[in-house]
Amino acid sequence: MKIIVIGGKGTIGRAIVEELTPRHEIIIAGRHDADIDVDIQNEDSIIQLYKTVGEFDAVISATGNVHFQDFKTMNESHYQIGLNNKLMGQVRLVMHGLDHIKDGGSFTLTSGVINREPIRFGASAAMVNGAIDAYVKAAAIEMPRSIRINAVSPTVITEAMKDYEPYFRGFEPVPAATAAKAYSRSVEGLRTGHVFVVG
Repeated sequence: MKIIVIGGKGTIGRAIVEELTPRHEIIIAGRHDADIDVDIQNEDSIIQLYKTVGEFDAVISATGNVHFQDFKTMNESHYQIGLNNKLMGQVRLVMHGLDHIKDGGSFTLTSGVINREPIRFGASAAMVNGAIDAYVKAAAIEMPRSIRINAVSPTVITEAMKDYEPYFRGFEPVPAATAAKAYSRSVEGLRTGHVFVVG
């Protein structure tokens, strides 16, 4: 399969690429050091990505920014960071990808643990993750041409604990390679409208 991995140079993205490269043609897209540049906040950038790649079998999104801050001090602009980037950025990937994806292809988005297990300063991230999970379940029943859509919802990643440990006390992290297997299940399996929970 020809698979586009958005965020393929990130912590989880690198593990996804390593997992799938032996079996598939992988195109890494992202803002830095990628095969193709793309900014998921920019609709024109996404449109250009798909024009450049042409027809493909799957998109994996392993990217998305959210804002962490004390709930009492957040304002609308703080919430908009996650809404415009991680949520709508991934929705844009689906909307514009439909014109280029092959029949029976798949989209795999990324949410995360925080909407299931809330943490301090995580209200915005929890809201965004919950919306992504709901989106794939609802979008799946209307996908044309046997196209599938799923999400992977990983807990905190072992390799990222040096940055995130203060927020995830008591959580059991999982290696990025373990999370990558869930993306493989999404792309290479038959499920649709499913949230693959990791950890």
